[in-house]
Amino acid sequence: MKIIAMIPARYAASRFPAKLMQDLSGKPVIVRTYEATKNTRLFDEVFVVTDSEVIFDTITKAGGKAIMSIKEHECGSDRIAEAVENMNVDIIVNVQGDEPFTDRESLAGVLEVFKSDLEMEIDLASLMVRITDKDEIANPNTVKVIVDNRNFALYFSRSPIPYPRATEIENVYYKHKGIYAFRKSALMDFQRLPMLGLEATEKIEAIRYLEYGKKIKMVETTVSGIEIDTPEDLQRAQEAWR
Repeated sequence: MKIIAMIPARYAASRFPAKLMQDLSGKPVIVRTYEATKNTRLFDEVFVVTDSEVIFDTITKAGGKAIMSIKEHECGSDRIAEAVENMNVDIIVNVQGDEPFTDRESLAGVLEVFKSDLEMEIDLASLMVRITDKDEIANPNTVKVIVDNRNFALYFSRSPIPYPRATEIENVYYKHKGIYAFRKSALMDFQRLPMLGLEATEKIEAIRYLEYGKKIKMVETTVSGIEIDTPEDLQRAQEAWR
């Protein structure tokens, strides 16, 4: 089974422009993420796939492998699908470029899902982490996920799900971490399937897979990490790195 990691990296970002090129203790965020992914030693190859010559040059000068996107893309899955279309690979892991604290244990847990999936029923796997902070649960920038009794995803939302109507029940909330592992066939299907209403409303690409009947296995992790979406996140990352 050939397994690769792809790190989609857009230069533009609505909330924090050029965030991937911000300095994190002497190196750009995207380089830190690439190195963290490479250092897990879980992958046959690691690539950064980008629309930016600045990011492309930065990764190659750091000794990494980078691929320039040919087309414009709305989301990371589409960008990765274009890059791997002609590659002979089995599993592709999408590692978010703004997560420089990517850890080996979490990635290994996602990959283990496919090694034990003898019936080939899983199309993709992803991570979730339990959250208890009320502000984070209510924050629309935090994508929540609910699962069935086998940890298959039922739905993703920016709203608090489940809604706590029964206050006497202790509800459990999970944050979706944007690391995906795809079977190549599922990823190639994604780019051919048009966006439907739920994905368009929530702006969450994982919903497209659910809308077309794909099965997403969620793996719980206790490592929340730091996603760099704002200057404040970068400051937290600087402190954590030190």
